[in-house]
Amino acid sequence: MVSSVLSVASHSASLPLLETTIKGKSKFGINGLRFSKSSGRISMVATVNVSRFEGIPMAPADPILGVSEAFRADTSDAKLNLGVGAYRTEELQPYVLNVVKKAENLMLERGENKEYLPIEGLAAFNKATAELLLGADNPAIKQQRVATVQGLSGTGSLRLGAAFIERYFPEAKVLISNPTWGNHKNIFNDARVPWSEYRYYDPKTVGLDFEGMLEDIKSAPEGTFVLLHGCAHNPTGIDPTPEQWEKIADVIQQKNHFPFFDVAYQGFASGSLDEDAASVRLFVSRGMEVFVAQSYSKNLGLYAERVGAINVISSSPESAVRVKSQLKRLARPMYSNPPVHGARIVANIVGDPTLFGEWKAEMEMMAGRIKTVRQALYDSISSKDKSGKDWSFILKQIGMFSFTGLNKNQSDNMTNKWHIYMTKDGRISLAGLSLAKSEYLADAIIDSYHNVS
Repeated sequence: MVSSVLSVASHSASLPLLETTIKGKSKFGINGLRFSKSSGRISMVATVNVSRFEGIPMAPADPILGVSEAFRADTSDAKLNLGVGAYRTEELQPYVLNVVKKAENLMLERGENKEYLPIEGLAAFNKATAELLLGADNPAIKQQRVATVQGLSGTGSLRLGAAFIERYFPEAKVLISNPTWGNHKNIFNDARVPWSEYRYYDPKTVGLDFEGMLEDIKSAPEGTFVLLHGCAHNPTGIDPTPEQWEKIADVIQQKNHFPFFDVAYQGFASGSLDEDAASVRLFVSRGMEVFVAQSYSKNLGLYAERVGAINVISSSPESAVRVKSQLKRLARPMYSNPPVHGARIVANIVGDPTLFGEWKAEMEMMAGRIKTVRQALYDSISSKDKSGKDWSFILKQIGMFSFTGLNKNQSDNMTNKWHIYMTKDGRISLAGLSLAKSEYLADAIIDSYHNVS
């Protein structure tokens, strides 16, 4: 509250004041002003309310979620939202998996309660998610060397892992791919964990800069946490080959680094749960201690349920118990305990052979639709563009995203002229594309690439 005081002679006060007398002093009030009369003078005090939050700046719009806000405001019939990574049907509508509906019906029939979960989450979920990740017969599971704590989807699981690093490896740094998912840097910044980048994307080939990647991992200080995308790299859709993963593991093992995998698309990239977990299983099979964050937003379409996990594969069962105890200790003041609904859906599906088979079939269907529109986009661009440019990188990428190679100005043209909404780094979500719109998208990409500098 800010106050300003103005003293005037009593005879000049001609305002229609309301007066009260308290202990020989007169008090007046009018229009939000306060007056006091003493010794023949009137003191006028004007009060202006100023928020204590005046110094708080406006936060910038989220670069990904802000795309959807702009899309909704566009009135064009031609508009297309390729910004947010959420699966859509051929009619570009949200999709709830049939197997999820069946699992929810089972939960209703059983009359399951809404009691608090333990800090570490639902035991049946934690068992299922570790087995999906590593394989039920994995020695690390058999030897009880895996510490699993249910987290708030991939973001929350990464954040819990980051908090663990900050507390127990305070001198360590994290190495993040350039480019990476936009929230990775936010997560480690907020956890006060310093990070730097390793080369990943080669704009000349619109492919993987494998030599640059290896060189940067080699030059990082020993004990660095190397953040890796388990499959379907976001935003590029460019994954190392199995042979390249072997060499990456060699370097990380030689440098005594910590591999930290973000697995957001298991089963959703290739359509196979096992194939999409191969990179993680390779590192674990070598006896390395590994961090893995998981999410079920994409492969089960549980976007709003916020279900995921942080897994730490340790070298001994004793250390795994200690790690889990500290993850729980970090989670308690952060969010206390995780939500139960999505965890029960996962546990019910994985624990029922019939539902599990149906889930794998639906994952194959979703992954197949994305592969189909990817092929259609490539075919349309290749047939329309007579410049001789090689667009084969579209087919070499995997998962729901494609890194088009368009720069910011070209991406702006996609939106301003063609009403196609995407992130400014040139990433498009093929999960939001239909076969009917693939030619329109091809026209927009060709125009933006060739006619905008």
